[in-house]
Amino acid sequence: MELHPHPSTVLAPNVQLRRVVEQFDLLFDRPGEPMYTPKGEARIGIEVPSKFVPEGLRPAAAASAASASRTVRVREIALPDLSYPLSLPRTAVFSLFNPIHRKKANHLLAVFLALRTSEDLFDAAASIRDQVNPQMFAHALSIALLHRTDTKDIPLPNFPENFPDKFFDSAVTKQARDEANVKPVGLRIPLEIPRDWTASDKDPEHLVAYFREDVGINLHHWHWHLVYPFDGPRVVVDKDRRGELFYYMHHQIMARYDCERLCNNLPRVKPLDEFRKPIPEAYFPKLDVVNAGRAWPARPSNMTLSDVDRAVDLAKVTITDLENWHRSVMAAIRSKTVTNTKGEIIRLDDKKGIDIIGNMLEASPVLSPNLELYGDLHNQGHNVISLIHDPDHRYLENVSVMGDNTTAMRDPVFYRWHSYIDNLFRAFKDDTTPYSKDDLTFRGVTVTQLGISSGNSNPNTLNTHWSMGDINLSRGLDFAPRGAVLVRVTHLNHDEFSYNITVNNTNSATVWGTCRIFIAPRLNENKQPLNFNDQRFLAIEMDKFTVELKRGQNTITRKSTESSITIPYDAIFRDLNKDRPDESNQGAIAQYAYCGCGWPQYMLVPRGTTEGYPMDLFVMISDYQKDKVDQTPPEGCRTGPSFCGLRDRKYPDAQSMGFPFDRWAAANKMDDFRTPNMMTQQITVRYSDTVKPRK
Repeated sequence: MELHPHPSTVLAPNVQLRRVVEQFDLLFDRPGEPMYTPKGEARIGIEVPSKFVPEGLRPAAAASAASASRTVRVREIALPDLSYPLSLPRTAVFSLFNPIHRKKANHLLAVFLALRTSEDLFDAAASIRDQVNPQMFAHALSIALLHRTDTKDIPLPNFPENFPDKFFDSAVTKQARDEANVKPVGLRIPLEIPRDWTASDKDPEHLVAYFREDVGINLHHWHWHLVYPFDGPRVVVDKDRRGELFYYMHHQIMARYDCERLCNNLPRVKPLDEFRKPIPEAYFPKLDVVNAGRAWPARPSNMTLSDVDRAVDLAKVTITDLENWHRSVMAAIRSKTVTNTKGEIIRLDDKKGIDIIGNMLEASPVLSPNLELYGDLHNQGHNVISLIHDPDHRYLENVSVMGDNTTAMRDPVFYRWHSYIDNLFRAFKDDTTPYSKDDLTFRGVTVTQLGISSGNSNPNTLNTHWSMGDINLSRGLDFAPRGAVLVRVTHLNHDEFSYNITVNNTNSATVWGTCRIFIAPRLNENKQPLNFNDQRFLAIEMDKFTVELKRGQNTITRKSTESSITIPYDAIFRDLNKDRPDESNQGAIAQYAYCGCGWPQYMLVPRGTTEGYPMDLFVMISDYQKDKVDQTPPEGCRTGPSFCGLRDRKYPDAQSMGFPFDRWAAANKMDDFRTPNMMTQQITVRYSDTVKPRK
């Protein structure tokens, strides 16, 4: 037997950290199996106090402990009353959009945050794990690990491996279980998931399923909402420019999705702004909810939203509520003022107003200026849509994929709902003061050349294709034999490329600038040129970085793999037992837990078309003296700071998110908007329907 040591007194720092990381990782392993079954490939036993094991299962627990390679003993510690979070059944489908589920999760999270040491946290979590809803447990523990000072360096486990039911075809997960049961490890082959496993192209929406159902994109959305939860203790919610980042991250998702639609000859998303009309888009997810023993519900076409009144969830919201909240939010946007709970009027200025609106629309109980007046529009919209099939629980059905941040982006209606939300933000942004030439100009700095190079392809051409990747499901296959069971997914990818920028500095000394790179489609769905204000709304941020400009001519070369938006493939689908940095490198360890937040590098470039899709590449060198945020930079691995910010620091850009395209401009085309420190270049995105190896 091995008693897990007190981290501050027993082990050397590097061994101590590895042991603590390993033990927390085991808490996520096979969430449906009891805590006493050996965990991980090393078959480590977790011996919880007997009071947490039902009497009838104690012989089985003892037998399991005897088969473990080694055992971690859990101390019995004093815990507060947990009857409230434990009242959510283990078989319930946990949804953050359900206010009661959220309150129960926040109660559990507050307990996890209040425990004195990381050892206490482990002991408490291990003791109660088998009594808590597994999805709520994973949610609360993940946020606690990210936000506690003594555990924030512990990386979160690979979520698709632990909860494969949220990402992969239920038929394939059944195959994976069969594979594990009938074949030894050496004979198991990867199970390939076809690209067309939820629908066919008879449904036009399926043409962009490769985007909606991409594992990395859905993981990004899940991880972002862990880093930026809208509810919970203030210490985890109240982050720098949180509401503005909610707006901007989702706005960029919408810009990217609309561009994918245009590449597939589909119109841009129509906002879901009429709550009482049928929804023509259908979605059949073909996923199972393993802990509930049921499939995620489907939504046939032309269903209509209804008032939700479900006693089982204590959930009650009406379509009239949504309409009233919409009117209150629009009144605030038009008047550029909000009224707080004290009756005080708060002015929504051009710079910080968007942050208030973001927290108001996502309805953070911690940060919303007035929850009663402005309501819970974004979240309850998700909730009402996710219960469209059974709003009063007469059929005893669970929420659909729109009720879970991990699965919501799979559904076409997610984008219709967020197009509506994005248009509310646009209504505010379009009424702010347009940037003046002085706001946009960097005196003495001129961009003279701009281009893209990508291997041996034509200049100013981006090339896209398909690639494949393997994901190990064994950590999520409860009660199946151990050993890797791989599924092979096909995802969009692109050839690596570089930006080549020439900048002339006529100032008398070296200056510093911020290089901002965007791409935007040139044509609308009718193949007509987009006017500037529609084009800027579709602009996709590709990168943002600081540059030193010496006097005279400067040549800037920037690789696509260095993007401030993205994280690499291996940071998304990392094996925590193999990819963890050396514990002697404290800088790398300090950022490892945060590395999972960012847009997938392989989805940086839109798909394009076989004949070549025309886009504008835009570069701006802005004045770093206006952009800089005085703070020490983080160390360690690269995250996607444009979408995810920086841990424990301010957002690393003093300008409004999306600058210079976040405000309306008196311009008909891009050339009318440009100043000397900007340049555009026409580029082509060429798609090849071939599969290439991933580098």
